[in-house]
Amino acid sequence: MDYRTALALALPLALGIAAFGSAIGLGKSVAAAMEATARQPEASTRILINMATGCAFIEALTIYALVFVFMLAGKI
Repeated sequence: MDYRTALALALPLALGIAAFGSAIGLGKSVAAAMEATARQPEASTRILINMATGCAFIEALTIYALVFVFMLAGKI
């Protein structure tokens, strides 16, 4: 197996794993924020800001993985 075949198999798999991990992280983050808002409705603004910041970081990591895959896909 040459490196092109390995890249062709590994890149979609790696991107899928990154997207799955991102989905799990976003789901847990939003669920925790909803529970916190239900417990303390007066703090909902601060909770929302912190959740949005965390979600932005999680999405940024997934986008970095996508860019990395596109860069390596050019080697195929």
